[in-house]
Amino acid sequence: MNQSKCKICRRLNEKLFLKGDRCLTDKCSFDRRSYPPGQHGQGRGKVSEYALQLREKQKVKRTYGLMEGQFRSLFKKADRVKGVTGENLMSYLERRLDNAVHLLGLTSSRSEARMLVCHGLFMVNGIRVNIPSYMVKVNDVIEVAEKSKKVARFATNLKASEKRSVPEWLSLDAGKLQGTIKRLPVRDDVTMPVQEQLIVELYSK
Repeated sequence: MNQSKCKICRRLNEKLFLKGDRCLTDKCSFDRRSYPPGQHGQGRGKVSEYALQLREKQKVKRTYGLMEGQFRSLFKKADRVKGVTGENLMSYLERRLDNAVHLLGLTSSRSEARMLVCHGLFMVNGIRVNIPSYMVKVNDVIEVAEKSKKVARFATNLKASEKRSVPEWLSLDAGKLQGTIKRLPVRDDVTMPVQEQLIVELYSK
């Protein structure tokens, strides 16, 4: 599975940090071989407009760990509300509970965050939530469930995550293994290089 994650990054020609903090080390396969996998990987020619749009969608889907149906449903929701569709989409993706947990530094990757959320290790406003797609709101408090606070991996993850800062829309109390949603995320909070307009164009066809 780990090897397949490296191939995803190479195929999409973008480091997606699918292995979390490991991608910041010299073990990163993308840094060593930043070209598509396969025997023709280093000799691919011009890419069509459709291929660029599809690649951008796949990149975002893979980064946040969504299936096609989930992603399309979220896009429709973003398209219905007031504002710029692409920016709405990125805000919704950032507000997923599994993503917020990862950005707080409590997990080493989004995939680990999804797994731990599904196993019920996190609470929102004192209530256990095991749905990774749960949308966090302003003033929500995310914390590790009391019975899980002694799990060593949280302290290890927080130590490793010191290399990356907590986004401005979140605040972290590392001692309590707790985070708060200060405000809703906006487009400028998304650090991943993404051209969301390409995704909008793809779904608008």
